[in-house]
Amino acid sequence: MHMCKFFRTFVPEMVLLHRIWSYVRHVLTAWNTSGEGIHSPYLFRLVRFVLRDKNAYYCFGDIERRREYLLACPDELDVVDYGSRGSKEGKRVRRKINEIAAGHLESAKMGQLLFRLVNFMGQEEKRPLEILELGTSLGITTAYLSSADSHNHVVTLEGSEAVLQVARGVWQALRLKNIESKVGNIDDTLYLYAREKLDLAYVDANHTYEATMRYADYLLPRMHEKGVLVIDDIYYSEEMERAWTALKNDSRVTTSMDLYHIGLLFVDTHYLKQHYRIRV
Repeated sequence: MHMCKFFRTFVPEMVLLHRIWSYVRHVLTAWNTSGEGIHSPYLFRLVRFVLRDKNAYYCFGDIERRREYLLACPDELDVVDYGSRGSKEGKRVRRKINEIAAGHLESAKMGQLLFRLVNFMGQEEKRPLEILELGTSLGITTAYLSSADSHNHVVTLEGSEAVLQVARGVWQALRLKNIESKVGNIDDTLYLYAREKLDLAYVDANHTYEATMRYADYLLPRMHEKGVLVIDDIYYSEEMERAWTALKNDSRVTTSMDLYHIGLLFVDTHYLKQHYRIRV
């Protein structure tokens, strides 16, 4: 069983039961396909060459070694925490780097899936991509997003300067130079730094229904025709599942893919209105 990051953190019993039940339900109902039955040639290739690709790419080892370093680092940071309800001021708390890494970093499996997705989209589009990440944390997912092609432009938004400084050290160690990072409350910075046309937007920030819907409402009109809006932790809580249900039914979304750990939302008007639940 792949342990998503939100299974490793302390949560109330009812929330944990919701996550376990949603995982069991996904395993029992998800489609174990390699693309068969998907009518769009583009989405067929995406499933076959992204979701079913098990190859280890050149950068995976280096990124995972940086993760191991973070997981072993006991240094403390003075972190600005805006909280799940998006406090405007935020509060300062002391957090160890290894605790942040254990509780908030995206898993290797999902990070590598995002790398393959960016790589696939770049090959299909044959041009540099515009990528936006909401929620940098310690920069491991950002590294996966930016490593597929050094010509891609990645903008990542993080609430805490201290956390972002650690992430910048990760990117420097990995020699990644195509990342533009911004600090501040994402409820503010999103509207300042989001590009007009995005190829991929990855949302891993404020895990509430209201914030997720607000982010998506702003981002969906800004996606390229072949763009994809990625929502992380769609079963993090009952309200995140409710947000995911609302988004996959949104009239601006033509096709959606539920991978349990993340959800993919497509806006290409050539696609049929369909929802796929796929086991990865």
